[in-house]
Amino acid sequence: MIDFITQNGGDIVQKTWEHFYISAIALILGIVVAVPLGILLSKLQRTAKIVLGITSVLQTLPSLAILAIMIPFLGVGKIPAIIALFIYTLLPILNNTYIGMNSVNSGLKSAGISMGMTKIQSIGMVELPLAIPVIMSGIRLSAVYAISWATLASYIGAGGLGDFIFNGLNLYQPEFIIGGAVLVTILALITDFILSKVEKWATPRGLKIER
Repeated sequence: MIDFITQNGGDIVQKTWEHFYISAIALILGIVVAVPLGILLSKLQRTAKIVLGITSVLQTLPSLAILAIMIPFLGVGKIPAIIALFIYTLLPILNNTYIGMNSVNSGLKSAGISMGMTKIQSIGMVELPLAIPVIMSGIRLSAVYAISWATLASYIGAGGLGDFIFNGLNLYQPEFIIGGAVLVTILALITDFILSKVEKWATPRGLKIER
C-alpha cells in the first residue's frame, strides 16, 4: 500500500478529487430536489405513495444499467455519471425527509398554528428543525452510496478512484485494486464523519422529534 501511494501520489490526488467532485455534485442535486419534494409529499399523502413507489423502482435498477442508458443520450464522461448517481441519491433523502416531517408531533404543529404561524412558517420554524436529524440520516446514507457507486463511473470515462480498481483488474495488479478500494472506503468514512458534524450543528439544541 505504501509503495502504491509513493508511486502514484499525483494520480491519487487527481482521482480522489474527481471521485469527490462527481459524488458531491450528485449529492447536492439530490438534496436540492429531494428535500423540498419530501416536505411537499408529507402534505400530500396519496401523491407520496406514487412518487415514493417510483423512486423505489429506480433504486432497484442496477447502476451499470443506468450508466449504460445514459450513454446514447449524454455520451460518456462526468455528466452521465453525475445524473446516474443523482438518481440513486434521491430515495434515501426523499424517504427520510417524508418520514421526518411526518414524525413531528401533531401537537407541536397545532401549537405553532395557534401562535399565529402560517403553514409555511410552521414548516420552516417548527417541523423542519425537528425533522433535521432524520433528514440528515438520509443525506449521510446517500453520500456513502454516491461515493461507493461513483467507482463504476470509471466504466464510462468519468474518472475517479474506480480507474485504479479497474486498471488493476485489467492488468492483474492487486495493489491497484486494494489501493483503490481502500481510498474509496476512507473517502466514504471521512465524508460520513463530516456530515455527522454538520448534523449536530444543524440540529437545534434540545430539539428532538417526538413520536
